[in-house]
Amino acid sequence: MLTDLPLDALWEYRSDYMAPPDFDEFWASTLTEARDHDLALRLTPVEAPLRTLEVFDVTFSGFGGHPQRAWLRLPRGAEEPLPAIVQFHGYGGSRGSALQELHWASAGYAHLQVDVRGQGGVTPDPVGSGPAYPGHLTRGIDSRETYVYRRIFTDAVRAVDAARALEQVDPARVAVLGNSQGGGIALATAGLVPDVAALHAQAPFLCDFRRASLIGGERPYVELSRYLAEHRDAASRVFEVLSYFDGVGFASRATAPAWFSAGLMDGIVPPSTVFGAYHVYKGPKRLAVWEYNGHEAGGADDVQAVLEGFRTILHPHGS
Repeated sequence: MLTDLPLDALWEYRSDYMAPPDFDEFWASTLTEARDHDLALRLTPVEAPLRTLEVFDVTFSGFGGHPQRAWLRLPRGAEEPLPAIVQFHGYGGSRGSALQELHWASAGYAHLQVDVRGQGGVTPDPVGSGPAYPGHLTRGIDSRETYVYRRIFTDAVRAVDAARALEQVDPARVAVLGNSQGGGIALATAGLVPDVAALHAQAPFLCDFRRASLIGGERPYVELSRYLAEHRDAASRVFEVLSYFDGVGFASRATAPAWFSAGLMDGIVPPSTVFGAYHVYKGPKRLAVWEYNGHEAGGADDVQAVLEGFRTILHPHGS
């Protein structure tokens, strides 16, 4: 069943979100501080039974100079700088196996699949935090400086820096993408790195926090509402902190060609929060709406549409 507004109302919906006056200053100083650390990019070949692809275990420096991990998959034998895809995974997940997500490299891209710190993979988050509801969404939410997504979004920007530093990659042709949390991270990255080449945000999480906290009845957003149920006087402070991390704010600053998607039966990411970001997105954009789908949105159909769309912008090897 529908989990949010009817489709006609979604096209009319506009978020009440307003960026704080020093939003850009906060992020500029955060990224400058991160880039003071050496990128420390390191590639280790991975033995994999793949005839057409090469795989590397990648380490690079993210927020605070902390080591971040990723997989790099390359078309075997490519002889020219490649367009690149930087991918981020869903909430609580990981970069997965070296043998998963092979379609991007098979389509001619260098594919950097980032492991989000402190979640289900191999990249720790060495920074502690104050009280939080179980999960990741409220970790460090006492201030904008300590909030976990300050570190995660900074890591994502440094992942783009890492992709551009690879000798196999054309730095002018780097796109970002992800599903759910990964879509929210990709959207933030597109807002923070204005010259990324393209964006795909599939059912993006981390947008329109205030509305999501009121109508989102499943995890992860319920972590926020339950935290506020316990900390009854904290709502004003919490939403002030979250105003620096809201995907609606990043969307209003991003200009790369963008592919969004949403499922109208999504109980995890309310569709209106996706529309809230989409409506203010500054660059060329399209939104695929899947009336009878949930959090998977268009699934493989989204991937096919993005592969075809990215081809016209990024001109993969062999196209």
